[in-house]
Amino acid sequence: MIKFSKRLLVVWVVLASLTLSYLLIDHSVGGLKASAAVTSGVIVIAAVKVRIIFREFMEVRQAPALLCRLTDAWVILIAASLLGCYFAGMAIR
Repeated sequence: MIKFSKRLLVVWVVLASLTLSYLLIDHSVGGLKASAAVTSGVIVIAAVKVRIIFREFMEVRQAPALLCRLTDAWVILIAASLLGCYFAGMAIR
């Protein structure tokens, strides 16, 4: 028997809405060159989605506090690295 979980339904709706917001951003830019604000927004949306997936679907929410902090630090590190590489590339170009 499949157990219904309101929490997972809410998480799924949030993830879907974040994906739709990305699509909205993508279609608002159209064929134009992506701006720094659009790229930064997409990276932030991706980081939020990764954190939600870590917490809800990889059971980190119930893990020890150290693991929760380490996964949060990993998400922040990766997002900062992506943003840093993007802006460094723009400065070099």
